[in-house]
Amino acid sequence: MRIGHWQLECSPGDFRTNAEKVLDGLAEAARRGIEIVSFPESFLTGYYPAEAGARANSLERDGAELIWFLNKTAGFDCTFIVGFNERRGDRLFNTVLVARRGELLGTYSKAFPCFRYFTPGREFPVFRHGDATFGVLICADGGYIEPARILALKGARLLFAPHYNYVRPQALIDHFQKVRSDHTARAVENGAWFFRGNNVGSGPDVGMGFEGVAYGDSYLLDPAGEMVVRGRRHAECLVEAEVDVSGPPAGGTRRSVMSARALGSVLLDLVAADSNRTVG
Repeated sequence: MRIGHWQLECSPGDFRTNAEKVLDGLAEAARRGIEIVSFPESFLTGYYPAEAGARANSLERDGAELIWFLNKTAGFDCTFIVGFNERRGDRLFNTVLVARRGELLGTYSKAFPCFRYFTPGREFPVFRHGDATFGVLICADGGYIEPARILALKGARLLFAPHYNYVRPQALIDHFQKVRSDHTARAVENGAWFFRGNNVGSGPDVGMGFEGVAYGDSYLLDPAGEMVVRGRRHAECLVEAEVDVSGPPAGGTRRSVMSARALGSVLLDLVAADSNRTVG
């Protein structure tokens, strides 16, 4: 199966421009025979550190903008993943939609959002395309053990992880190293293919509102943690590769089940005893 990620620059607050980029990306993916393709986190709306910006640039799952957008994708056979700020009543979620041939197959909302105005998601759906079962994580979710493990235990052999990275220059190298280490661990722990799909930027991000770098560096890791393909840094590009999802997983889910059975109660006791434990 051929899969891919479009590493693109978002235009914060310009839904139509971002949607047209996705449509162009789907057309190229179709020409290249890609069966599943992802786009960056929050790509349709932009990403905002302040709630006001996110709320002003948010979409409802059954709203007119997404209905228009999905109708425009009806002619494409590939399954695609793209992120947006989702509005559900008064609550905001950092969400990706999964769709094919104009049909919304489902959504996933970020379990560990980086901004407190987002409501954390607590559902971990898996999806199918042909012989492949896949799940989606969003950016920081890949830094935690549980989201990837839940998806793997539900049968996901492919883990797509759309990102929207805009990092202050002084934190750039530490960020670069940490996310690569996190993602290698998630691939190996779960015997899964892990596709880190980032955004990219050519200058200041008006949605974020501070000096930063959106460096790209999208990549695909195989179940042994080896990098199969990597996108260019600081440039828009399509990252694509062939993956083999036939046969049993490479031991990751078996080890997860054994570990949970043997040590799950110990872990729960330790968490209960640590009243000062924080997540963030």
